[in-house]
Amino acid sequence: MQDNEMKEKKAEQKAAEAKAAEQETAEAAEAEKAEDAKNAEEAAEPEVDPKDAKIEELQNRLLRLQADFENFRRRTNIEKEQLSTFVTANVVGKFLKVLDNFERAEASVEKGDNVDAVVDGMKKIRRQFEDAFKDLKVEEIEAQNAKFDPNIHEAVMRGHNPELDDEIVDMVFEKGYKLGDKVIRHSKVRVNTNE
Repeated sequence: MQDNEMKEKKAEQKAAEAKAAEQETAEAAEAEKAEDAKNAEEAAEPEVDPKDAKIEELQNRLLRLQADFENFRRRTNIEKEQLSTFVTANVVGKFLKVLDNFERAEASVEKGDNVDAVVDGMKKIRRQFEDAFKDLKVEEIEAQNAKFDPNIHEAVMRGHNPELDDEIVDMVFEKGYKLGDKVIRHSKVRVNTNE
């Protein structure tokens, strides 16, 4: 009986060992399948090259810089328009008083009241214009009897006067004006030549 029991125990032990070996084989096969699947996944997703990563980063930075520049350009244009409007309004404001006085002078001429008063009014209006120019820092370009300078004068005629040197402006047809160093309008002049 002991032999039978021992044989049964050995048979049970062998069966248990076989079952354990079978289970180990199944687990190993499953682990191998999982490893193969993982390797297949890694093969499907190629490794990211550091150069490609750097290129992508630089492209993103470039896109951000372009967007920032476009926003800056838009803001600058808006500010420029606002500044232009402000400057124009300032200049127009200085000349509105002059325009009002011209309208008063026209009304006075139509009534035909007093010619001396009209002439006096015109002189005052001219002074207002000159004051407005001073406020805006607009200066008349001195041309009469000055040496001809093509940067500020526009020669429309040549004249002959032996009393004057060559290249001297002997007549101004239209006054020129400048704002600082920028010429707004060149003086239209006749230039003397003694040839």
